[in-house]
Amino acid sequence: MNQLLKVQNFTVSSDGFGAGEHQSLQRPFGHADPRELLAWAGGTASWPGRTAPGGSRGLDDYLMRDFTHNIGAEIMGRNKFGPQRGPWKDHEWTGWWGDEPPFHTPVFVMTHHTRPSFTLSDTTFHFVDADPATVLAQARAEAQGKDIRLGGGTATIRQFLEADLVDTLHVAVSPMKLGSGERLWDSPDELLDRFHLDVVPSPSGVTHHLFWRK
Repeated sequence: MNQLLKVQNFTVSSDGFGAGEHQSLQRPFGHADPRELLAWAGGTASWPGRTAPGGSRGLDDYLMRDFTHNIGAEIMGRNKFGPQRGPWKDHEWTGWWGDEPPFHTPVFVMTHHTRPSFTLSDTTFHFVDADPATVLAQARAEAQGKDIRLGGGTATIRQFLEADLVDTLHVAVSPMKLGSGERLWDSPDELLDRFHLDVVPSPSGVTHHLFWRK
């Protein structure tokens, strides 16, 4: 069975940055305001953090609903998992997401500083020090035949693109500018040697870029 490696709902600024500078415990996206960067997602009826009725039901909402479809594992970089750098001082930090992470699958965290796996709710986090192809093989083995989501951050997505391992890529381009930070691209045209591209504007103000392999 063909298990795709997919980037889904990854949002960048209009100048190509997926996160700002100076990430910290209080600011997971650095100087970027996630409420502004991710406003398109937060405005949907299917946004996981929604506590009140309402929300949009159009294209943005469809893409939010598709986020978990046929996903059997996730790969992320260490700085999506947390703000720490270097060796772990302790193992108390268990991610930004509390006792019930939103992944519901095995998660493979790429890091040069490994630590024991642990499970929260129905999500098990594994910490791996390996190249992208090796990590992808581990994720596929755990995904029970389903696809694998490449969750980010930006540097991790770039690693897998450079290794030519990504099958499909959905990037939502927000109208805001960040000026600096973690850059995904100078232009989406950089990927057109390997991918087809559809560009679909949304009433929310973002423009969805949908890539699939040629």
